[in-house]
This record gives sequence, structure tokens and C-alpha cells, in this order.
Amino acid sequence: MSDFVQVIEAIVWGFLLTLIISPFVISFIKREKVKQTILHYVEEHKAKAGTPTMGGIIFLISISIVGLICFKGQSNLAKISLLIFVAYGLVGFLDDFIKFKFKRNLGLRAYQKIIFQLAISVAIGFFAYYNNNVGGVLIIPFTKITVDIGYWIIPLVAIIYLATTNSVNLTDGLDGLAGSTTLGYMLSFMGLMLVMLSGVLLSSSEVQLEEYKNLMILASIVVGAMLSFLVFNCFPAKIFMGDTGSLALGSLVASVAVFSRMSLFIPILGLMFVASSVSVILQVAYFKLTKKRIFLMSPLHHHFEKKGVHEVRITMCYFAVTLIVGAVMIIINIL
Repeated sequence: MSDFVQVIEAIVWGFLLTLIISPFVISFIKREKVKQTILHYVEEHKAKAGTPTMGGIIFLISISIVGLICFKGQSNLAKISLLIFVAYGLVGFLDDFIKFKFKRNLGLRAYQKIIFQLAISVAIGFFAYYNNNVGGVLIIPFTKITVDIGYWIIPLVAIIYLATTNSVNLTDGLDGLAGSTTLGYMLSFMGLMLVMLSGVLLSSSEVQLEEYKNLMILASIVVGAMLSFLVFNCFPAKIFMGDTGSLALGSLVASVAVFSRMSLFIPILGLMFVASSVSVILQVAYFKLTKKRIFLMSPLHHHFEKKGVHEVRITMCYFAVTLIVGAVMIIINIL
């Protein structure tokens, strides 16, 4: 079966299972009255108070099930990616549960989240270093060159997971924003892998190629799942993914790249995730130094909202920019 056919099958199964599961999970969450509370200073979102949350449970289930069905041959890296996906989802679930239980918008404290995330990310770093199909090798973007950074891959991977999961989490501030941006990222990654499997990765062993193909299949499943989830999560959202979903998705954004030795591609393909986190860092640092703000509100998407841009337009722009950057990367790698 050709890689392209497997990709299409994975997208279809990811879409269908998510579509089937969604109404049941939404109904259950509504019945349990698991509702989102809105931060008092986000005035534009007052009408969203009471919207069901923890919707990430939907694609945690569907992506995991479809992945285990669709992976073929050597798929240890893809299966570990699913395990990491669930682990970060559990951290997010705990955060969401505390918010729901105590009726507040703040769940786990920042240091508690960091401790959980750091423990997982450091463990992944060691796993990557000692895995023969990953090791310390990195593919340099825009080239067919690889470098081996040895044990430095361990702290790099830990930083990547911390940065990526929290960046996706910060991007989850508008209806469909994190989901559509992740969709664009995974579409780009899927296309890039199709190209690279016939190029820079072709010299890899048969086992490595099977591992990389299954990572591509995982990205394809996420594409299908996000397409389906956005049916319920786009404006006006019937359900929010919550930290359960955003932290889990962030881990997949990191995993498919890290385990295919494409870690350095993340800040390029995930440009809009970077924009979210960098805008927060700049805002906080500048305010502490000057007591003034660079943006009307951070993350960046809230600044645009304050400027009067409708959230649907913001979401579509994030998605479009992600796709354009991905297309440019794919074209460069074909040339």
C-alpha cells in the first residue's frame, strides 16, 4: 500500500471516529455540568461562560484508538508518542478538573504544571538519546544536512516539549484557534514527511523508515481528528478542548518532529505557536521594566481581538499563515 493511500486512510479514520465520539462526550460533559469559567478581564468572552470544556477527551480517545489500528510494522516511536500524548492529556485533565471542582479559572499552579511537564519532558529526552532511530541527530531546515549533537539532545528535547506544549496551550484562547493551527501544522508536517521520505531520509534503514512512516501516519490521524473536532469547536464553540486537549496536542506537535529528527522545524512550521508564547514573554518582560504594555493584551490573538478583529478572522489567518509556511518548506525540500 502506497504512503499516500495510508495517509488518506488515516485521515478518514481519524475524522470518522472523532465525529462519532464527539456527541456522546459532549452530552456526558454537559450532564456533569463541566463548564468553562471566563477570566474577568476578557470582556469579549463573557457570553462564552458556561460552555462545556475538557473536550480534549474526545480526540485523546479517537487519536489513540485509530493510531493503534493504523500503525504498521515498526511503530515504537509512534506508540511512545501516543503514550506521551496521554500523559500530557492527564496533566491537562487534572488542571481542568481543579478548575471545574473549585469553580475557578486557575487550576494547577504554574510551578505544579512545570514540575509535571519537566518530569515527562526530561524522560523523553533520555528516551530520544538512547533510541537508535532518534539519538542526537538533527536535520537542518532548508537543507539535506544532518548533525549529531550527542547528549545535548536531552536538554534540547526537554526544552522543546516545555515550550511547545505551553505555546499550544497559550494559543487555545479563541474558538477553534489551537485546533485549526494544529491542523495546519500537521498538514504541513505530513506533506513534508512525504517529501523527505523520498529524499534525506531515504538512506535510513528499513526499520527507521517504518518508524518515520508511522509518525507521518500519526500526523495524518491528527489532521482527520482536528477536522472533525473543529465541527464542534469552531465559532461559536459547542465545547472547548481545555488544557486536557491543548497540552496533549502540544505534545504531539513536539513528538512527531522530535522523533523524526526534525526538532528544528518546529519554530518554523509552528510559527503561530511561537507568536503566542513570545508575545506573552515580551509583554511580561516589558511591563516589569517599564510598567507599560507592548500589546493591548497577550497572547497576540487577544491583542487583535482588542483591536476589533473578529475571532473567526484571527483563527483563519493563523491557519493560513501556518499552511503558507508549511507549503514554502515543502517546496524548498522538493527543489
